[in-house]
Amino acid sequence: YDDTRSITEPAGALGVAGIKKYVEQRGISGQTLVAIDSGANVNFDRLRHVAERAELGEGREAIIAVTIPEQPGSFKAFCEAIGKRQITEFNYRYHTDREAHIFVGVQTHPENDPRSALITSLTGQGFPVLDLTDNELAKLHIRHMVGGHAERVDDEVVLRFEFPERPGALFNFL
Repeated sequence: YDDTRSITEPAGALGVAGIKKYVEQRGISGQTLVAIDSGANVNFDRLRHVAERAELGEGREAIIAVTIPEQPGSFKAFCEAIGKRQITEFNYRYHTDREAHIFVGVQTHPENDPRSALITSLTGQGFPVLDLTDNELAKLHIRHMVGGHAERVDDEVVLRFEFPERPGALFNFL
């Protein structure tokens, strides 16, 4: 999409994905390769799914589960640890008064800022991290299950925030 501004359904993109893998495995350059791109069964729900998977597949996003202390300032400290990276998704719900388990999507770059650098940085700053980027269950379901039932919360309020799409927007809000 970034190169041609065209969108294909997942099955139609299989040929392109195959060529990309072939080129990567064999170190091919300077050749013209052709794939047949077929199908047009794309709706906006499927398009969102394709876009999310493309970011993960290209190494431009990491999905991680992180444990932070359930105390004032710990979320801000986590955002400081993320640094200038863009948070693409964040899910949290209170569970216990000791620690919080959060589900986070973070923008990465395969060469300049790989997923491994993010995880090493966070663990080095004391945040236990579980990398879920390659976990199909997490990509499809875990984001909708974060938090579960909130114990000892009788007056729960659900809030939704939308931030500008730029690095640091969430941190500036905090």
